[in-house]
Amino acid sequence: MTAITPARFVEEKSLADGASEPNRTLWISEVDGLKQFGAFIEILQPGSRSSIKHWHSNEDEMVYVLEGEITLIEGDTETLLRPGDAATFRAGVPIGHYLENRSPAITRCLVVGTRAATDQITYPDHDRVCHRDRSIPDDIWTNGAGSPADSPYR
Repeated sequence: MTAITPARFVEEKSLADGASEPNRTLWISEVDGLKQFGAFIEILQPGSRSSIKHWHSNEDEMVYVLEGEITLIEGDTETLLRPGDAATFRAGVPIGHYLENRSPAITRCLVVGTRAATDQITYPDHDRVCHRDRSIPDDIWTNGAGSPADSPYR
C-alpha cells in the first residue's frame, strides 16, 4: 500500500469559460503510476463544465460528488447531484454526458475511469471522434465519417 497525501497529488489547471479562477484536476492515480484506472478530484468553478458532451466505447467512468451541487447532463436529461450522489457511465453506451456547475460555489467530485488499451471517444454535438491508442503518444481526431479533423477542445 502506498499512502498518498493531497500534497503529492498531480495538479492540472484549465481555463474555465466565464469563471474568474481556473478549474483544477488533482490526479491521485498518477502519483504512483497506476495503469488500469485513472482517479482524480475535479474542482469546477461556478459557471464551468467538466468537458464537452462525450461517451467512451471502451472505458467505464464514475463520478462521486464530494462537495457542492453539480448538474449532470446525460443525453437530453439533466439531473442535479449533491454530496454523496454518484453517476456511472458504462463503456459503449452511446449517450453523451458532462457535468456543469450552475451553482455559485465550487464543486469537488471524485472521478474514476478505466484505462483501456484503445478507446474511441465520441463527441456527438461536434461531429468528432477521438481515437486513443495508449501505445502511441498522440490521439487521432476524425469527424464522424472518419476524415481527419481538429480536436473540439481547440
